[in-house]
Amino acid sequence: MANTFSQIYIQVVLQKPWRNEVFKYMAGIITAKGQKSIIVNGVANHVHVLIGLSPSVVLSDLVRDIKNNSSRFINEQNFLKSKFSWQEGFGSFSYGYSQIESVYNYILNQETHHSKRSFREEYLEFLHNFKVDYDEKYLFDWNEE
Repeated sequence: MANTFSQIYIQVVLQKPWRNEVFKYMAGIITAKGQKSIIVNGVANHVHVLIGLSPSVVLSDLVRDIKNNSSRFINEQNFLKSKFSWQEGFGSFSYGYSQIESVYNYILNQETHHSKRSFREEYLEFLHNFKVDYDEKYLFDWNEE
């Protein structure tokens, strides 16, 4: 009987966490779900996550779990005076194995990248480059800082 073999690499874009502790926690969630956390990094108003995704996992379920568990962690750590929650939705973009190093470096260098362009500009470029049809009213609230 034949098996299913795959290497699926997905970049997920989320908004607004707190740096290193939260990034490590998010990587732990991904690993605990049996997926490969390649890199988690971001800036003040969003996060990029590069995941080696198994075909047995539904991406939206994994992102839901990342958001729910990291929100709980952020609130339990009292990083904010008010309750934290993620915005609805996310962007996901797939890559081939030969692109992993480039995407990894892009995510690693978010601070430098966003000194030159906003999250909105970056996200709209992803949508354009991946030929994603979208309606502006269904995009993120652009909390540019």
